[in-house]
Amino acid sequence: MIRALIIGAAAIALATPAIAQTSPSWTGLYVGGRIGYVKTPQKTSDSVLFDNNLDGQFGDTVRTASGVNAFSPGFCNGAGRTALAVDRCETDNDGLTYGIHAGADYQFGQIVVGGLVEYDRAKVENGVTAFTVTPASYTLTRELRGTLGARARIGLDLQGTLPYLTAGIVRAKVRNSFSTTNTVNAFAPNGGGRQSGYRLGGGFEQRIGPLSLGVLYLYTNVKDDDFRVNVTRGTAPATNAFVLTNPAGTQFRFSDRRFETHSANLTASYRF
Repeated sequence: MIRALIIGAAAIALATPAIAQTSPSWTGLYVGGRIGYVKTPQKTSDSVLFDNNLDGQFGDTVRTASGVNAFSPGFCNGAGRTALAVDRCETDNDGLTYGIHAGADYQFGQIVVGGLVEYDRAKVENGVTAFTVTPASYTLTRELRGTLGARARIGLDLQGTLPYLTAGIVRAKVRNSFSTTNTVNAFAPNGGGRQSGYRLGGGFEQRIGPLSLGVLYLYTNVKDDDFRVNVTRGTAPATNAFVLTNPAGTQFRFSDRRFETHSANLTASYRF
C-alpha cells in the first residue's frame, strides 16, 4: 500500500506540467475524497494500570496472598496469543482508510489559506495484554472506526503545485473491548465511545484543470481515557489477588490515555 502511494505521488508530481504553467487561482469551493493506509505506532512501553483499592488512583501493584506481584510476567503490545507471557502478542491491526471532504480556499499572491470539513472511515486497532502468574491473559483493545473533523490549512502556490500544512480537531468513534482467559473472576467493561482529539499533517496538491490531485499525511491523536474494566470476585476464593486489598474488586485501564494513528493518503478534489 505504501509503495502504491509513493508511485501515485510521483505520478501527480509529473502530471501535465504545461497546465501548471497557466494554473488558475486556488480561490473557491471544492469537494472530494481520499483513500489511504492507516496504522498505530508500536509502543513497547504500553501496559495496563490497576486500582486495587478503588480510590480512583491507578498505578497500584496487584499482589497474591503470598505477596508476589500477580502481573510479574509483564505486558505486551497487542492481543495475547495464549495465557502465557512467553507466547507474546499478535501485532496491532492496521488497514485501509477512506473519506470525503468539502472546503474552501482563498489565494492572495502565492499564499493560499483555507479550511475544510471531513468524514473518514477506518478500521485500525490498538491493544495491550497483561499476564498473571496463574497463568492468565487480560487484553484491552480499542478500535478507531471513523472520525468527523475540521481542519485549517496554509500553503504556497508554486505555479499549480500547492505544498501545505494542516491542523484541526476531530470527533472520533472508538470502540473499546476486553477479553481474558480468566474464567473464575467476574469482569464488567464500561466507558469509551465518542472521543475528541486533534489532527496535524501536510501534503501537496497538483492542479489539473478543475481537478486537484494530491498526497496527504495525517497524524491523529484522540483522548481515550475513560474505559475501565471492573473485576470482582466471581467464583474465586476470598484470597484472590483482585479482591485481597478491597473485597469490592479491582479496576483496569490502559496506561496510554491517547489513541494515536498515522495515515498516508491519496486525495482528489473537484474545484468550482
